[in-house]
Amino acid sequence: MTQLISALSEVSDRYDALFVDLWGCVHNGVQAIPSAVEALQQYRAKGGAVILVTNAPRAHREVAKQLKSFNVPDDAYDAIATSGDSARAAMFTGAVGSKVWFMGQSFDQSFFEPMKLIDNPTTITTVDLEEAEGIVCCGPFDPHADPDVNRPQFLYAKEKGLKLLCANPDIVVDRGETREFCAGALAQLYTEMGGDSLYFGKPHPPIYDLARRRLSQIRADIPDSAILAIGDGPHTDIDGAMGEAIDSLFITGGLAREDTKTTHQPDLDALTSYVEKEKINPTYSIGQLR
Repeated sequence: MTQLISALSEVSDRYDALFVDLWGCVHNGVQAIPSAVEALQQYRAKGGAVILVTNAPRAHREVAKQLKSFNVPDDAYDAIATSGDSARAAMFTGAVGSKVWFMGQSFDQSFFEPMKLIDNPTTITTVDLEEAEGIVCCGPFDPHADPDVNRPQFLYAKEKGLKLLCANPDIVVDRGETREFCAGALAQLYTEMGGDSLYFGKPHPPIYDLARRRLSQIRADIPDSAILAIGDGPHTDIDGAMGEAIDSLFITGGLAREDTKTTHQPDLDALTSYVEKEKINPTYSIGQLR
């Protein structure tokens, strides 16, 4: 059974590094969560390393710019590992061909910026679906529309045998008080329809490999046993940590706040029922990162 704690500081001395989710933990899609920022600043002040591990479908530099706009200070973290960077590396090595149909919004176009770390990258061209060799999905065209609206295009793509590169495995996020669909919801539908979806963010291994590389550039030789993963996604953050054999801290006041009846802290009976229903086993749980 998960251990309910009241503050990160209760257990943080056991760990040399944190892998911290962003949306729902450090910010709410609109602004920083002050208690989370303060907790991370205090952890770093004591010598701990903080790697922000996010399913954002963008390069880490773009995420850093967004964090500034949300008033998340630079001293709250050391480095950023994004699903976007993992997926971009795969795209530039030809995972879905050179001619791709792009799904996303205008602000996702940075996904196609060159990556210096890739030798002899594939030249990527965005084309209409009828000409495409694969699909790059950074998210829905309309994040408030039911993913099912894409069924006709997905049926055509599946019949052509196109692979879908999913830049963000999250199903939904809450932007302030409004819930939005993410690329993961589209990839889930495509897979259910018989299509082939490729994932690179949490809970899949590529983003954890990237996070470890980011960590090694700051502090070498930190074992997995000294890393704590923090997040509010049961099947991204917690499943991912379990798959990597990393301890985890479940933020119950994020996506699961209603199911866990979280105000300041979750209702213990509701939390117990929730983790059993979702078949997750977080090491610790807390209402909000603080």
